[in-house]
Amino acid sequence: MLGGSPLRLFRLTRAGAELVQARRPLATTAGRRLADRLIRAGAAHPRGQHGPFTPTDVTVVVPVKDDPAGLAATLAAVPGAMVIDDAAGRGPAAARNQGWRQAQTPLVAFVDAGCVPEAGWIEALLPHFADRGVAAVAPRVRSSAGDGLLARYERARSPLDLGDREGPVRPGSWVPYVPTAALVVRRDALAGAGGFDEAMRFGEDVDLLWRMHEHGHTIRFEPGGVVEHPPRTTFARWLRQRFDYGTAAAPLARRHGSAVAPLAMSRWTAAAWALAACGQPWAGGAVAAGAATPLRQQLEAAEVVRLTATGHAQAGLRLLEAARRSWWPITAAAALVSRRARRLALVSITPLVADWARDGRPVALPWYVGLRLADDLAYGAGVWAGCRRERSLDALRPTLS
Repeated sequence: MLGGSPLRLFRLTRAGAELVQARRPLATTAGRRLADRLIRAGAAHPRGQHGPFTPTDVTVVVPVKDDPAGLAATLAAVPGAMVIDDAAGRGPAAARNQGWRQAQTPLVAFVDAGCVPEAGWIEALLPHFADRGVAAVAPRVRSSAGDGLLARYERARSPLDLGDREGPVRPGSWVPYVPTAALVVRRDALAGAGGFDEAMRFGEDVDLLWRMHEHGHTIRFEPGGVVEHPPRTTFARWLRQRFDYGTAAAPLARRHGSAVAPLAMSRWTAAAWALAACGQPWAGGAVAAGAATPLRQQLEAAEVVRLTATGHAQAGLRLLEAARRSWWPITAAAALVSRRARRLALVSITPLVADWARDGRPVALPWYVGLRLADDLAYGAGVWAGCRRERSLDALRPTLS
């Protein structure tokens, strides 16, 4: 069985294969062990009908600073929430810590001021807490619909929107992080982790969840619950947001090492793409074929070809994204002196056309490409600024396995 994130090959017994194919509740001890193994790996997803908690077991905490209109919109959707006014400007981490420490319920839901949860969002998340190993569950955070250029772009490309694909939240997964713009967490897990790191102004939510993961907890992303988040209203505020998000990479790298790497791939894949970039595509193809040799003993030839081609193509896309995002100052400097680097810079833009079509063509293609590039440049500039502050380049180093 192939599945999981990262992708892996599972060997199942005949009885295990029959259980997986039956797609019915697993009542036996062996069945539950198999289900737990597949769920932890991201190869299967739980479908709970109920759990030990109801909405009355949840305290909703709303941190706010100078946003009365946003607070009013949130409280209209979640009346009775605990409001933490960060008038002193200590930051969102301190405000959230104050909120969960005052709460008396076993679960705490963080909802940023301005966010508007859809009806039933908490009910969609609570069944996951039937698993004692689950410490936190996040809903999908979508950008609110609007008619303006930025609003339409954000609806399709908000950094807070992790899409509609459920899964475990951890480094290396297809959902490597979730924002605390909306998040439900066990209060005892928050206490065990020491809460949010108040020294971090950005990325404190990612840091908390990665620490929970390192302590053995499970965090899940459940897109069945939806919370809407207001988009930035001006280009200047939008670019500043992206820059600020980028500055979190270096502090996160200091705390979590390679989990923040802008690119992660195998050494074989890196060698194949390096040869192709240097004008040796046939040699790169030979390296890729050689790397697939171990799979030939376990899978059919057609499946080996499909997996190898797909894996290398996805790695190539990630390489192009890193070249125009976190590494863009290096790409730009190289393009000044190298024709091949200029071609690489142009090639790095071509995947944006496919993204535009996949995103439903939210704005005209030239605007979409321009906004994506501005998005990447602002984030990358933030990464470099953060590295300068931390006096470390760890957030820029790729991870080769």
